[in-house]
Amino acid sequence: MKSFLQRLGSFVSGVLHGLDRIRLRGSKRLLCAPGGFCDYLRQIDVPIWQYKFHARDTTTALCKAIETNGKKAGLYHYVNNSWQSKEELALAQAAAQNRQSGLIAVIGCVEPCQIMQVRRDMKTKNLEPRVEPGKCLHYYHYYLDPKFGLRYTRLQSWFPFTMHIGLNGRDWLAQQMTSAGLKYEKKDNSFTWAQDWHAAQCLLDNQLRTAWPALLDRWAQESHPWLEDLCRQHVPYYWSVQEAELATDIVFKKPEDLQRLYPQLVHYSTSLLKSTDVLRFMGYHVTKAGRPRQDFAHELVTTIKELAEGTCVKHRVGKNVLKMYDKFGQILRLENLLIDVRDFKVLRRREGHRDGPLEYLRLRKSVADIHRRADLGRSINERLADALATVEDKKPLGELVQDLAKPAKWKGRSVRALNPLATADAALLQAINRGEFLVSGFRNRDLRALLFPEAKELTAKEAKSQAAKVTRMIRLLRAHGIIYKITKTHRYQVSAGGRQKIAALLAARQADTPKLLNAA
Repeated sequence: MKSFLQRLGSFVSGVLHGLDRIRLRGSKRLLCAPGGFCDYLRQIDVPIWQYKFHARDTTTALCKAIETNGKKAGLYHYVNNSWQSKEELALAQAAAQNRQSGLIAVIGCVEPCQIMQVRRDMKTKNLEPRVEPGKCLHYYHYYLDPKFGLRYTRLQSWFPFTMHIGLNGRDWLAQQMTSAGLKYEKKDNSFTWAQDWHAAQCLLDNQLRTAWPALLDRWAQESHPWLEDLCRQHVPYYWSVQEAELATDIVFKKPEDLQRLYPQLVHYSTSLLKSTDVLRFMGYHVTKAGRPRQDFAHELVTTIKELAEGTCVKHRVGKNVLKMYDKFGQILRLENLLIDVRDFKVLRRREGHRDGPLEYLRLRKSVADIHRRADLGRSINERLADALATVEDKKPLGELVQDLAKPAKWKGRSVRALNPLATADAALLQAINRGEFLVSGFRNRDLRALLFPEAKELTAKEAKSQAAKVTRMIRLLRAHGIIYKITKTHRYQVSAGGRQKIAALLAARQADTPKLLNAA
């Protein structure tokens, strides 16, 4: 990301890294495995041959409790099509009933899932529990939460009563910014402007410090308070990350800047980017020879698709996805979704060893590793952004430097235009563009040594006059946005936009006439 901002930072108003769409899975682990399920049946004194009747009675009681309460509140709605958007239906129902907060909809729908069934083994002739694909009624509870925005719970009505909880990190951020008194402009789940981008990023980072198990248990209890009583025995949920999109939004000041650049980024991503580069961006091991490791069994597929939000370039490796698209023509969004995390390792302690050493261990799907997942996702997006920074910008030189040819204002005083073709201004630009100033910047005395090398022994009056002359040069560069002052120092640094303009101008000065005519 640093390379991207150094090169294109002058066009960017802000950057946000963080969670976007999140779907968390609650599993009653005792009920999800055949061995644990047999233990559960023994604990509640239900013979395995009576499981079908027990499950039917439990599901009937659960459905009755949910639907009765939903209908009583005027919120229950059943949909026949599992592909219908439940979110749109819930928001439309909330708008029709003028509900601004709290529970806004209860929706029932038959959907596919993994269920527990009892089957007879053909060899032993014994009944045994099995996890099988099936269908059953699912219940969605949608809420407009004043702290988290729109969120929902989805409960499977048959054993093992798996629950999903979904929310959106950007909706959550909007509520955080409203509470903090920060102004913003938002389209869909993206921010096109924020009063303070740094403060917004801090709020996004704070989301990762949430005490997830306690919060999710509370939401589950809020939606389905009868569930534990129906199961006869308390079986807690184990919360894991089913899907978590990590998005990096690079917001451009002017949509035309992104629209000019984006076709080149698409061409680079689909034609010039190597498959091993994509694997490296996504955190997969690549050898020094530029090949994936021998046991790598996934296929990399790159697709391009036109969406309502913009043109989307998608790289898919197995179940994992890395995407890029120009959202609303103003936001360059880089987004990754890691579903299969077996190949990723993070720095953590072993389970049960709180005081043990930190080791690189496999990333867990548990919510305990959600902050590590976010760090991994941010690194993936930043590696892609740094690669995109190498794409050539086709902006004409005249358009790039047109502001330099006009007088500017600095603290109420008029400052002359820059003339890069003049010897003095060209020498000044060459001096501040030197490599030794790239990291720490330069001082007034550094420029004096470069611009006036012949003046070695000066009187105090001459030295003061020379320093004042360089100060006026620095003021000229600051007024035109070429450089900026490093806070709490006497040093100055070339801005990202300034470095781009200087490179183009110096290249044009050194080009001969045939090259310039060919460019024209």
